[in-house]
Amino acid sequence: MGFYIFYVVAIVVLILHFTGWLKRNNLEWIVLVLAVGTFPAVYFLK
Repeated sequence: MGFYIFYVVAIVVLILHFTGWLKRNNLEWIVLVLAVGTFPAVYFLK
């Protein structure tokens, strides 16, 4: 279940990134946090 929640969050963050919303609100660091969190999410949640 956590794996699917991670996927939904990742998709939302990517959409916000490509629309420019994250950059306008100085939240671009969320993309980096998501990238770092990908390996543990795949390893531990699957």
